[in-house]
Amino acid sequence: MRRSVLFVSIAAMTSACTLGPDFQRPEIPVPEAYVEPVPSGESIANLPWWELFQDEQLKLLIDTALVENKDLAIALARINEARAALGFTRADQFPFINGNGRAARGRGSREINPAADTDNDFLLGGDLSFEVDLWGRLRRSTEAARAELLATEEAYRNVTISLVANVASFYLLLRDLDERLAISENTLVTRLDSLKIVEARFNKGTVPELDVNQAEIEVAVAEVAVATFERLIVQTENALRILLGRNPGPVTRGQALVDQVFPPEVPAGLPSELIERRPDVLTAEQQLAAQTARIGAAEALRFPSLTLTGFLGVESTDLSDLNSGDADLWSVSADVFAPIFNSGKLKSNVEIERARTEQLLYNYEATVLQAFREVEDALVAIRTLKDEYAAQQRRVDAARNAARLSQARYDGGVVDYLEVLDSERTRFSAELDKSATLQAYLNAIVQLYKALGGGWPASP
Repeated sequence: MRRSVLFVSIAAMTSACTLGPDFQRPEIPVPEAYVEPVPSGESIANLPWWELFQDEQLKLLIDTALVENKDLAIALARINEARAALGFTRADQFPFINGNGRAARGRGSREINPAADTDNDFLLGGDLSFEVDLWGRLRRSTEAARAELLATEEAYRNVTISLVANVASFYLLLRDLDERLAISENTLVTRLDSLKIVEARFNKGTVPELDVNQAEIEVAVAEVAVATFERLIVQTENALRILLGRNPGPVTRGQALVDQVFPPEVPAGLPSELIERRPDVLTAEQQLAAQTARIGAAEALRFPSLTLTGFLGVESTDLSDLNSGDADLWSVSADVFAPIFNSGKLKSNVEIERARTEQLLYNYEATVLQAFREVEDALVAIRTLKDEYAAQQRRVDAARNAARLSQARYDGGVVDYLEVLDSERTRFSAELDKSATLQAYLNAIVQLYKALGGGWPASP
């Protein structure tokens, strides 16, 4: 009965007394709606990535990256590390049982003890040790380790979302560079043809040498553009291949940039959903929870600790006598350790943990604010780039017509070659800018998808 009462008392103590604050999600002012007007409806973040992207080659590239990307593999390994760390920390809450044995033979000095003889000593037993978690130090440590595991899992999701978005962004950039290279090559062909015509007219004496020089300059400008885009294409391919976990090399293309299909409307949902969905916000929250638990673990170190130990075994001078009743031996002990004076070291340790918790609180708040900013930036980018692309399309149409009319006026001898060159430069620049604007618009949709925390689960 006494032992039962003692056991119940200890169990009640270990379950009821836990020092330190319990974690609660910080209250942060959340706007009811985004500043930038957004379409109503379910958030685009709820679309899995394989439904958002319609280019089959892009889907294949993302699939490959999710399997082979090295940063993602590192994040997954960190989850395994955190899971093992949780098991390692949690084990301290339970008794430890160890077995031990000894077989010895020896003799003492007969100078000291003339009767000393050669003796045998055989020991076989096991010991138990258990720290009674009086103040919740072990439970708080386990709580912190569990929160760290959740943080690494959210960090893995964050890497996944970033990877999906980066592969898509690099792919769209690659298709944009392909388009701009094609524009430059076509322009180079056109300008070489124009140079031949101007040279022929110069040889007949109908145009001055200045026209030839101006035509040669424009050919060189187109050649520079071709070389530039060829270089950027290879460098972008290499960057994309690294995301795929592959050696640098060419990348297979799918749909052209103008054929990429995205949802006509991109609803963003409610701002409050960001706190529940963004993995970087959830990572910061779990890191704050882990650090909050460490305050309790540090406070518990300032109070007495109780460790129970026991030993049960057999010992004999003869191996055959180990199974006799007289060979039994046992011991039970309770050790109490109480810090009395340590020059404020343990108190300072608590203050350290509180200061670290304050830092992570600010980090959490900053992460939430950054999340709202990224969504707002992406929303305004989508709206303005959509309008910009429409304007670029009108600019290209007008520039092409102006270039055609200028060439006709020059062939008719109405204007000099400078007007043709100016119209041609405007057309070339407009076509390049149109492709770049389309790429920026499509990439803004990808960035909104990322900012909203879309893209996972990571595979179909």
